[in-house]
Amino acid sequence: MDKPAQKKLLVIDIAALGSNVASKLGGFFFQNATSAFPAVTCVAQADFRTATPAGAHGLVSNGLFFPNLRKVLFWEQAAALVQGPRIWDKFRARGGKVGMMFWQQSLGESVDMVLSPAPIHKHSGGMIQDCYSEPRGLYGRIAKKVRRNFNLMHYWGPLASRKSSDWIVAATCALMSEPDAPGLLLTYIPHLDYDLQRHGPDSPQAHKALDVLAGYLGKLQKAAADGGYEWLIFGDYAIEPVTKGAVFPNRALREAGLFATRNIKGMAYADFFSNPAFAIVDHQAAHVHTNGPEALAKAKDVLQKLDGVAAVLDREQQRAIGVDHEHGGDLLLVAAEGAWFAYPWWTDKKEAPDYATHVDIHNKPGYDPCELFFGWPPPSVSMDTTRIHGTHGRGGAGSPIVWASSLTLDRPIKTFLDLAAATKSWLDA
Repeated sequence: MDKPAQKKLLVIDIAALGSNVASKLGGFFFQNATSAFPAVTCVAQADFRTATPAGAHGLVSNGLFFPNLRKVLFWEQAAALVQGPRIWDKFRARGGKVGMMFWQQSLGESVDMVLSPAPIHKHSGGMIQDCYSEPRGLYGRIAKKVRRNFNLMHYWGPLASRKSSDWIVAATCALMSEPDAPGLLLTYIPHLDYDLQRHGPDSPQAHKALDVLAGYLGKLQKAAADGGYEWLIFGDYAIEPVTKGAVFPNRALREAGLFATRNIKGMAYADFFSNPAFAIVDHQAAHVHTNGPEALAKAKDVLQKLDGVAAVLDREQQRAIGVDHEHGGDLLLVAAEGAWFAYPWWTDKKEAPDYATHVDIHNKPGYDPCELFFGWPPPSVSMDTTRIHGTHGRGGAGSPIVWASSLTLDRPIKTFLDLAAATKSWLDA
């Protein structure tokens, strides 16, 4: 008796595809859904793979504070940081294969194929570009089909551009044509995010990036059809225009005597061993960690008065919306519409730590969109927060993401978690 055909699904996560820009992207019947919260990459991708909110899976931000280490680490890639069962567990248990391309926290994930940037940073400076792959030879095989290696410089930093998406889309199409292609393949298209942050969602550059995206989706749909795949497209957050500019919670905490620094050759480095309070900023959300009730009360009072802060959520308030977790802060700041949180605690450029003028996504204790611009002299990066014209993270009904699919789903989709749960049901059936 013939075995039933294995289900095949291509999942395409598009950075920054919100309803405010999707209307300019013809050819798809997009529907709105309330985004993940905080509406940032790692949270959204963890929400989708577990069909649970941040309070359950623990990825409360793109960066986390590790109390035992007294360190803030952004963009760590271990899959174990995402807690809980995966939506594909039953699918794999029945023999289905799963692949992840350029998703965050994919290293060591319970899947069959992984492809993710994993450069080696040299002690002498610079880096050796490479991608992690599972199985080991996958990256070389795909790069040979695409006829070039992946260039990390196009994925983030001042040179970030559509060239990163070019490679990922070509690699995704190549993988779907392989004899051992996974039945569930999750991929990622990043380039729209860059120009929406640089120039804003209503800019000519944003419109051009959307035109490019339309071409990618056409290629992916054709490759999916050729490979017998259904498809699901979604945005992980919506970018809104910056109208109020950057907000600096760590400056406010430092001025209040709550943020401690170490003076190293005139540079002010954060002292996370003795800091009474500090904010881990991530676009329009910031987790504030404190060292006791007195510091907590004082920090809350200081930050509630800070212009550009729309809400200061304590643990109980975070729990009420499903985002309270031990990885999170004692307080969670939400920016006002049109504002975003910047990590610097200094006002004098002479105090800026060495990493401030470099692309250094792991060591900066906060997300830094200024890395999208060159500073002076190149190749340093900018510290001018006024150059940022698009931001995200507040999420909610006012900033919906969009989705479209060839699937018939078993429930109405009102939220991003509904979409994850419906995908799980489809895979399980």
